[in-house]
Amino acid sequence: MQLANLAPVPELYVSYESSQKLKAEAGDLPSWDLTQRQICDLELLMNGGFFPLKGFMSEADYDGVVNDMRLADGALWPMPITLDVSEKFAETITPGSDIALRDQEGVILAILSVTDKWEPNKSHEAEKVFGADDLAHPTVNYLHNTAGKIYLGGPITGIQQPVHYDFKARRDTPNELRAYFRKMGWRKVVAFQTRNPLHRAHQELTFRAAKEAQANLLIHPAVGMTKPGDVDHFTRVRCYEAVLDQYPSSTTTMSLLNLAMRMGGPREAVWHGLIRKNHGVTHFIVGRDHAGPGKNSQGENFYGPYDAQALFKKHEAEIGVTMVDFKHMVYVQEKAQYFPSNEVPEDCTILDISGTELRRRLREGLEIPEWFSFPQVVEELRRTKPARSKQGFTVFFTGLSGSGKSTIANALMVKLMEMGGRPVTLLDGDVVRKHLSSELGFSKEHRDINIKRIGYVASEITKNGGIALCAPIAPYTATRRAVREMIESFGAFIEVHVATSLEECERRDRKGLYKLAREGKIKEFTGISDPYEAPTAAELVVDTENVSVDHCAHQVILKLESLGLIRG
Repeated sequence: MQLANLAPVPELYVSYESSQKLKAEAGDLPSWDLTQRQICDLELLMNGGFFPLKGFMSEADYDGVVNDMRLADGALWPMPITLDVSEKFAETITPGSDIALRDQEGVILAILSVTDKWEPNKSHEAEKVFGADDLAHPTVNYLHNTAGKIYLGGPITGIQQPVHYDFKARRDTPNELRAYFRKMGWRKVVAFQTRNPLHRAHQELTFRAAKEAQANLLIHPAVGMTKPGDVDHFTRVRCYEAVLDQYPSSTTTMSLLNLAMRMGGPREAVWHGLIRKNHGVTHFIVGRDHAGPGKNSQGENFYGPYDAQALFKKHEAEIGVTMVDFKHMVYVQEKAQYFPSNEVPEDCTILDISGTELRRRLREGLEIPEWFSFPQVVEELRRTKPARSKQGFTVFFTGLSGSGKSTIANALMVKLMEMGGRPVTLLDGDVVRKHLSSELGFSKEHRDINIKRIGYVASEITKNGGIALCAPIAPYTATRRAVREMIESFGAFIEVHVATSLEECERRDRKGLYKLAREGKIKEFTGISDPYEAPTAAELVVDTENVSVDHCAHQVILKLESLGLIRG
């Protein structure tokens, strides 16, 4: 067998001397501050993790990848790697110019020599790459509601790698891993991709995979961006380190991959295979529903359970990595051990705990059996995720002006303060406008900024174990979703739609705003000259017509009790 996996892979960095010279010259170049996802992509471009890519994709490469998983030169590549920028920034850039790419602190990481600038058809990209233009898919939602409208492409000149202050000893470039495999004499290496903590089923699966392939094992978790709501990577890495001693150290190693996942199912599996090949791996575990994002808008899984394995198998020779396919691992009670789900002996009892069930048990402080996970992992998860009644959360009221949001939020605040136990903060629309957003007007863009500021403050309160009550109008679905994602990284988000009718809101209008809007004296007024996109899946809907404020606030309290956020 040819040991191509151990030879160095090309990187895009220039020498130290050249990098110092370029840094000095870059002061005169236009600068783009990279997003978190773009930093992940840039790091893997520069260190060879995305070889053969030499930069962000040109339009021709992008079209080929979107339409049939091929770069313009015919090479297999399933995922667009593009630099998305705002229209405003793109207007200042012409192909043929250079841009300094900087991290969020302003440190220059690379120079992009722009060859292409175009506005992509994002709905087409979503359909072809992710199988559906469905906002329930986190990356499709990112594509439409977070990513910039214009793509820039061109080769990269790498100046320095992004700085990581955490788990430095666990982070390896492709060439550092290849050098490690050479040093250890590892000829065959099977990689395990994960974005979740390791439980006993994962350990059993990885042991079996290494045994089947007669290979050493690389545990290679993605620690860039994963799916919103996933366990944060700090907690996950502490969980991995807690169970590493369950593996024989002479045959197993762990390295962190700063990959921004796209949750792209079958295409993502092929992409993961190519990335692992660049890291010197010879075998790759593709499990059930590999990199699946969960349910679509119809409540069905985006991808079939073994679609990823089928697509990987089809391209296996070209990827240059052998697939080790694994069925779902389940615990058989009578045998007191794990089996692949298709090998369970007859008349045996299968025990399994889903991700949802695990989260429920953690949330409610219930027992998690030892057959399912390691005590060290459970302890680490409990430390990060205390019982739900001790966690911070946000109640987000949305509704038309005059619907009664602020009044109910005030009543709820008093009831929660009476109970005690956690600090309560009310982020009322008018108060926030005065203290956080005094410079903003009422255009759609400014209203979006205002709501995102409220969401940011609420997420910080939630993260630190407090209760945030928000009562803005928040008319747009996409903005409310962005706030939900911001907050759900740290705790529960309860959307309360105050569904008071427009007629009733106009009847109550003490400030005369609706009258002025009807006369055209207030532009872009929600419900009159600007739409209110009513939530379709709010956790609670209340209507304040002919109902007391106290009753509405009590409905919210009952909802919080049913969710385990407050004790009854």
